[in-house]
Amino acid sequence: MHPVHDIEVGPDITAFVPSVIEIPRGSHLKYEVDKPTGLLRLDRVLYSAVHYPANYGFIPRTHADDGDPLDILVLMQEPVEPLTIVRARPLGGLRMVDEHGGDDKIIGVCIDDPAYAHYKTIENLPPHIMRELDRFFRDYKVLEGKGDQVDVGAMYGLDHVLEVIRASRDAYDRGER
Repeated sequence: MHPVHDIEVGPDITAFVPSVIEIPRGSHLKYEVDKPTGLLRLDRVLYSAVHYPANYGFIPRTHADDGDPLDILVLMQEPVEPLTIVRARPLGGLRMVDEHGGDDKIIGVCIDDPAYAHYKTIENLPPHIMRELDRFFRDYKVLEGKGDQVDVGAMYGLDHVLEVIRASRDAYDRGER
């Protein structure tokens, strides 16, 4: 089974999307799924003292503007082992532009975690969580010398995130892989 191509995304993306976690919360290691094999590949160790503030992965059967599956950060109490499938409710996102072009980061909550399952919109999340996510994406490439190549846009809410997910699913279905 290939994690990008063989995990079905149901029709009701407002309830949840399956999210394949590549990087556990708290990690300094940046893993990516190797597209040909479906195995995890170590991309790099983060250069700065920051760590991933949430479990980080992708939504299967999607194709984002950067050529990869659509990224998702899943908020929950515990770090998750890489290649675990987590059911996440999308709440919103943020648009980054880096050296590879546009790169949306979907923000969701694990619907199977009682501490987060009740959140329905990004506006309901504690403001500190949103500041942490924003700061992580502003800082994590600075010591690589790429900080000036990263533009972090404003957070967006539920209506726009659903459009982004649908567009990335349509791109995947058109064969943009």
